Amino acid sequence: MENNLMVSSTPHIRSKDSISSVMRDVVIALIPAAVMGIVYFGARAAAIIAISIVSSVLFEALYQKAAKQPVTVSDFSAVITGLLLAMNLPSTAPFWVPVVGAFFAIIIVKQLFGGLGQNFMNPALGARAFLVASYPTATTGAAFGATTWGNYGIENVTDAVTQATPLAQIKAGAVTVTQNDLINALIGNVGGCIGETCAIALILGGIYLICRKVISWKIPVTYILTVFVLTLIFKAAGIPAAANRQPVYELFAGGLMLGAFFMATDYASSPVTPNGQIIMGIGCGILTTLIRIFGGYPEGVSYSILLMNLCVPLIDRYTRPTIFGAVKKEAKK
Repeated sequence: MENNLMVSSTPHIRSKDSISSVMRDVVIALIPAAVMGIVYFGARAAAIIAISIVSSVLFEALYQKAAKQPVTVSDFSAVITGLLLAMNLPSTAPFWVPVVGAFFAIIIVKQLFGGLGQNFMNPALGARAFLVASYPTATTGAAFGATTWGNYGIENVTDAVTQATPLAQIKAGAVTVTQNDLINALIGNVGGCIGETCAIALILGGIYLICRKVISWKIPVTYILTVFVLTLIFKAAGIPAAANRQPVYELFAGGLMLGAFFMATDYASSPVTPNGQIIMGIGCGILTTLIRIFGGYPEGVSYSILLMNLCVPLIDRYTRPTIFGAVKKEAKK
């Protein structure tokens, strides 16, 4: 009797998770922050979110059809890119801004580098950096002739929302953080981008992703802790630029929670090794703190993540675990 042994290629351990199920979990995790952005910034924020998502999906479908590739918009990856892009824009941005941003994110950053899983940086952050560099007035809350972040087309918006961003006020030395400011940052009653203001909603979404094992805790936790510790050190050292900084407030103001949980953890542009993920989080935290305190820009989350994205291949190379069964000389290759 002949026995045939069938041997398949790795991996031999498979997961029930699919790309669409993972992406769907990310969308679910982002919904609370997106809803709070709409609550505080009004119908215009909802319109920007919708335009950004629809544009991202259309650009991906059109590119894949033109390139005669399978259309994969049903995997929700384009939806996430569009949603994250919108959440990184102010509610005052003209409606053409998310369209241009979606084109850059999907076509330039994602598809031209090979599509899903091949992009070397987070598409939404790449698009945001491009928009800020190319159209600073339209993407920094200064649209419609205004000079502050907020929603100028909706009535009955709280005063806090129509002021400059908290980090900009702190950097200018125009405000001393109080307990009330901390509460406002937690619930989202501050100026800023659509999806970055409500820290509680972002934290809940991040916890959901960790519990669902969509992301690891390593990058967000080390990122957040590094910002806290460095800010505390600079303040305790008596550095003038950090004199009015409050370490706890730094965690909830700006885009730290959005970046730590939803963008620094992007599969394609973050390290795959456990030690590499810790290095990624620490690196993002160091760069964010240095930019916020010593740089000319009040916020450093976007650029810190993009810079660390470029270091990911090197990080993975030097944190790669030893091959099981390999001799010491081979393991170093």
